[in-house]
Amino acid sequence: MTQNVPLLEVSEARRRLLDHFTPLEPESIPLAECVGRILAKDMIAPYDLPPFPNSAMDGFAVRAADVAVASQQTPAILRVVADVPAGRTVETVIQFGEAARIMTGAPLPFGADCVVPVEDTDFNYRQPGISVPHVVKIYRPAIEGANVRPAGEDVRQGELVMNAGHCLRPQDAGFLSMLGQAHVSVRRRPRVAIFSSGDELVEIDQPLAPGKIHDANSYTLAGLVKQNGGVALHLGVAADDPRAVREILDRAVESRADLILSSAGVSVGALDFVRSVVEQEGSLGFWRVNMRPGKPIAFGHYRNIPFIGLPGNPVSAYVGFEIFVRPALLKMQGAVQLERHWQLARLMEPIESDGRETYLRAIVRFKDDEIQARLTGHQGSGNLRSLVQANALLFIPSGVKSVPSGSLVRIFLLDGAV
Repeated sequence: MTQNVPLLEVSEARRRLLDHFTPLEPESIPLAECVGRILAKDMIAPYDLPPFPNSAMDGFAVRAADVAVASQQTPAILRVVADVPAGRTVETVIQFGEAARIMTGAPLPFGADCVVPVEDTDFNYRQPGISVPHVVKIYRPAIEGANVRPAGEDVRQGELVMNAGHCLRPQDAGFLSMLGQAHVSVRRRPRVAIFSSGDELVEIDQPLAPGKIHDANSYTLAGLVKQNGGVALHLGVAADDPRAVREILDRAVESRADLILSSAGVSVGALDFVRSVVEQEGSLGFWRVNMRPGKPIAFGHYRNIPFIGLPGNPVSAYVGFEIFVRPALLKMQGAVQLERHWQLARLMEPIESDGRETYLRAIVRFKDDEIQARLTGHQGSGNLRSLVQANALLFIPSGVKSVPSGSLVRIFLLDGAV
């Protein structure tokens, strides 16, 4: 490939890449481990929630007709015939002129059709161990169904409550526990083999010699893989030598990786061997993608395993992951939503671009009833600190070379941003 290859638009490059990925097989996991995993099949409610009518507060279960005209001056006086704590049922049927003390969440006894809060009675005692009174005075009327949660109010048996492809959150885990789901069917986590390439790189536990730098991309990419549901297999650094590159790629195959992810070595430099070694054992579509940062992106297969080669500059590798690798990982996990949630922000400074689709590091704040965005400073693709300082990426469309201050621009928040 040469520099004369036309630049491929980002949307087309991403479409071609994602066409090669399909959801991985499902597996059953304990509910306690489900947060962050993606549901493999639709979830149907096996029973109503709540499963029985129950009280929404502490009070007295009564018949609405018995308290229809109750007031402070003329309270309804009812005989207390039962005590219903949460988790218990009683056989007593509430008859005319009767009531049952009831606790929040306790089943509504037969015959009762509403609950009067203790605040509306003469028995406003909440201390543990207080016996039920023989009679209770009701000072306010109540209508049928008042303060009662009917069976199926939240969910009906047989109702579709979660779709396959939903990424499970803590509240989802709690909800599934209410439905008695001790295990959940989710897509298997993709295994991603990660390595960096370049003679200038050394591992973080090695001292720096002249001309050397520590490998940062492997750690950034491993963190991003874990953050997006994958299992990161850290393979280290491959020297600028075809044999070293082949050896590390073969280790990726032996590790049963679902995806091989590299940084550097896929450009047009004299020592960029990753691309050529991949082509010898598979195929490679090398793209000069119309984006900044991260123009050199490679995608193909090495011994039938998908391979994505990202640029070597740290910010370029990060942005390349965000645009190409993240949606591929989500698709392998069966996610429905592959795109980020974009928002509009007011640009607080002018921006000049070179016409490529551009992703800039920005700091956004909510001020004056709108989101406002400023760049973090110098946008060089080797300046990782500016990415650390950013809480969003700011998008400039292809073909746009100048954006005035005050314009509305698209942004998405980075994971972990507050």
